[in-house]
Amino acid sequence: MRIGTARSSYRHDEALFDSRTQYAWLAILGVALLGFPFVADEYWLYLACLVAINIASATGLNILTGYTGLVSLGQAAFMGIGAYTVAAFEQKFGTPVLLNLLAGGFVAMLGGLVVGLPSLRVKGLYLAISTIAASVVLHFVFANWHSVTGGHSGITVAPAEILGISFDTSFRLYWLFVPITIMMVIGAANLFRTRIGRAFIAIRDRDISAEVLGIPLLRYKLLSFGLSSFYAGVAGGMWAYFFRVVTPESFPLLMSIFFLAAIIVGGMGTILGAILGAIFMTMVPEALKLIVGWLPLSTDATLILSPVRTIVFGALIVGFLVFEPLGLQEIWRRIRRFFHLWPFRA
Repeated sequence: MRIGTARSSYRHDEALFDSRTQYAWLAILGVALLGFPFVADEYWLYLACLVAINIASATGLNILTGYTGLVSLGQAAFMGIGAYTVAAFEQKFGTPVLLNLLAGGFVAMLGGLVVGLPSLRVKGLYLAISTIAASVVLHFVFANWHSVTGGHSGITVAPAEILGISFDTSFRLYWLFVPITIMMVIGAANLFRTRIGRAFIAIRDRDISAEVLGIPLLRYKLLSFGLSSFYAGVAGGMWAYFFRVVTPESFPLLMSIFFLAAIIVGGMGTILGAILGAIFMTMVPEALKLIVGWLPLSTDATLILSPVRTIVFGALIVGFLVFEPLGLQEIWRRIRRFFHLWPFRA
């Protein structure tokens, strides 16, 4: 009896220690995020804003693919819907920034609900192909609906403005994008503590069993598509305010592959995986630029950068699927566990 009590007490103390450690890490992260823009130069602030946008979109795709098991290669197209919606609202109505971002998210959600309709009948490769087809259709709309999208010329977006403050620099946009992304990540994390999140996971693990248990598959698959598209729409809206111009070429299929690679490399089905994967995959092109810049090439380095980047994305997807299917979040978990236990190793 005493042994059982001692073990229970030990486990309670260990759980309390892990909880305190987690809060300590969160406090350190908060301080780092607050202090980063005051010590970083323009280049790193640019990357930080881009990372925030990519984390928001990757988190949305992780809801759909990582937690619900529905493969999508249309995330960039849904970002395009959000970006064009924000650009149109900003140009024609001059509505507030946050309202524009919400509008971009909801319009993208409507598009996601339409694209998600085939998910009841098809899945896996066939569902991925249907999302590619949707991307092609949306790209055609972006390029040819001149009265709304401006055609290939696109739409120029005015700087975001809140309370008379113009967010026209990376430093100011950092204070807009990072809090929005944090709220979106927290929302996704809390989602999977609810009945809806558990239904998503049940559908991913075995959809037939989930249906037998009374989970309406079409409703929850559409909801997953809608939430994922909403995240993509808001991310696309932030993208529009960040780059200040929206064109059909801004959201190619390669961008969708980028986000799929991000959640695979980071670790599908985990919030941390989407964050780590988005950060890692955002830094890969920057590292490639440095490497290509160092090479003594006779041709323009930018001409080979795009195909090399595509090859690297594909190699990373295959490499992580083969050697570390659980992604960077599993590597991080092992590192944490190692340093937690290393003093007691023989």
